[in-house]
Parts: sequence; C-alpha cells; structure tokens
Amino acid sequence: MEEISQASIMVLLSGLLVGVLFGFVLQRGRYCMNSAFRDIIFVNDFTLFRSYLLALLIAIIGANFLEDLGFMGELGLRRQSFNIVANIVGGYIFGIGIVMAGGCGSGIVYRTGEGYVSAFVATLGFASSLVASIHGPLKPFIQFLKSFKVSIGSGEDAVSNAALWDLFGGQSMKWIAIVVIAAIIIPIVLKGKPFAKGPKKGYSWSLTGLLLGLILILALWASNYWGGQTRGLSAAGPTAEAFLALTMGSSMSKFDPMFDFWGIFRGTWSGLYIFGIPLGAYISAKGLGEFKLQSPPASEIMRVFGGSLVMGFGAATAGGCTVGHALTGVSSLALSSIVATIFMILGNWTMVYFMFVKPMKD
Repeated sequence: MEEISQASIMVLLSGLLVGVLFGFVLQRGRYCMNSAFRDIIFVNDFTLFRSYLLALLIAIIGANFLEDLGFMGELGLRRQSFNIVANIVGGYIFGIGIVMAGGCGSGIVYRTGEGYVSAFVATLGFASSLVASIHGPLKPFIQFLKSFKVSIGSGEDAVSNAALWDLFGGQSMKWIAIVVIAAIIIPIVLKGKPFAKGPKKGYSWSLTGLLLGLILILALWASNYWGGQTRGLSAAGPTAEAFLALTMGSSMSKFDPMFDFWGIFRGTWSGLYIFGIPLGAYISAKGLGEFKLQSPPASEIMRVFGGSLVMGFGAATAGGCTVGHALTGVSSLALSSIVATIFMILGNWTMVYFMFVKPMKD
C-alpha cells in the first residue's frame, strides 16, 4: 500500500512540475501557436513561427535520440495511426476554431493564469466539447472519420503509424530524414537573429523556443517514466482528462498509473500537468507584474466560447491539438501529425483571412 501511495504522489508531483514549467515559459515568451501561424499572413511576422521551428528542431533530435537509446519504453514515441480523413478534417476545423477562440489549446489554458476571463470561458468550452466528442454523442461520427486509415508499405511490412522516413525506405532512413529537416530549419531560424538581445520583460523568441523544446523532451520522458506511456505535451486529451477528473472523479482513461486521492479524484499524469500550466503562468505573470483580471465584452465572450467548441471537436477528430500534433507529434515525424499540422495551419489562415484580412480590405 505504501509503494502504491508513493507512486501515486510521484505521478502528481512530476505532472504538476512539468505543467508549471510549461506554463511559466509560455507566459514569459508570450507564446501561442495560434499567433505563430496567424502572424505569418496577418502581419508578415515570422518571430513566433521561428520560435516554434527552433523548439521543434530540438524536440525532433532529442526525442528520437532518447527513443533510440530506449528511454521511451517499449512503445517508443507512440506515433498515431495515419487516419488521413480525420487528420485533414479535424486539423482544418481546429485551425478555424483557434482563431475564433483567440488562442490554441495551451494558449487559452495558460492565459487563465494571467487573469483573462475570456481564456477561462474558452477553456471550459474546449473541455466540454472534447468530452462530448471523445466520450459523448459525437463519438460515433468521429470514429467513422477515424476509420479511414492509411498504411505505408505492403503485406507484413505495412506500417499504420508511419513516420516520414517510412516513405523513403524505412527505419534506416530515420536520421537522414532528420538531418535534411535540420538543414531546412536552421537557416530559417538563423535569419531571425536568435542571439540578438531579447525584450526587457519576458523571454526572447529564441530562448522560448529552446526552453519549449527541452520541456517537451522532459515531458516525453517523464510521462513514460511516471505516467505509464510516452505522451509528451498536449492540450486536447489531457484537458478532457483533467475536466473529467474534476467533474466525475476519474479521468476515464486507459493510462495508468494515476494519482488516486482516496478514490475521489483519479487523474492521469497528463491531466495533472494541465493543472500546472495556469499555475506556472500565474507565477510568471505575478513576477512580471502582468497578472490582472480582465473581462471582455459579452460579444467577445460568445465568440470565444463558440470558437472553443469548434476547437474541441476539431482536436478530438484530428487526434490532438497544435501542441499535441505540431510539436509532440511532429517531433516523432509521424505522418498523421505532419498532415494534421498542415491542415491546422490552413484552417488558421482561412479564418484569419475572413476575420481580419478581408474586413481590412473592404
């Protein structure tokens, strides 16, 4: 009994610690993937996108290196099956939703720690929509979309959870593919002058990217070591698990071990790290003197809530959010995550055009 209790406490502490670190860096870097993608076409600014690319490069190298050394368990990086229709449809819908909601999954969660009432409303809408989509009345439709799976290869060599290198010859091409990707990303990152002096308050885009990449590697290892399976960072499934643990007493998840508080509260490692994100953001915001309760007009609240519902459905369909796919998933070079990310960006750009660009032209 004592060993189980100690294991349960470590699930709690490690999950919360990773969440606090993640939330702290997100707030210090003013980082949100909605902004990273949006700013490219809205204000022709690649700053946050370069931060994302730097984090991704560090994560790709670190995660795959640790996987090859056996630190990610028997299942490795747990690349998702290539559910092509769900990845495309869900990714595109999610990209639309994050513009309406004013932030991606991790963006709205960390901004609750800054005092934004709109972010709190968006988080509730996101969680509710996720639960309805994963466990509720929308589940059969999403399962139908996910039934369209693509395998790479043929016969016994067919791979359903294919990685990018499976398109070019299999496992032997893994590090060649990573070197090519690094050769593409590094010049883009260097063009943004990553070693230049940062802002007076908060972190520079390059420091933010560096820390996010390192935190993701930590999360991949910690989620495997203490959480049962390698999950890394995400804001979709974990938000649903956190919401269910609060409202129903259990995360209703297959992932064990969990933090079990006398059977009243059973939360997964990833669900617990979600609670740490706003706490870390709050600590950072208070330290910078930026915490302030802010409530927008009712019309904005309604738009944000509607966008969060769209986000939840899109994330559940795609199998993840921007952090779950565009950072964690793409760090494993899973084809499912690469395709989902591409369509998240396209959905984001579509909604940015109709919400911001077109009204300015008119």
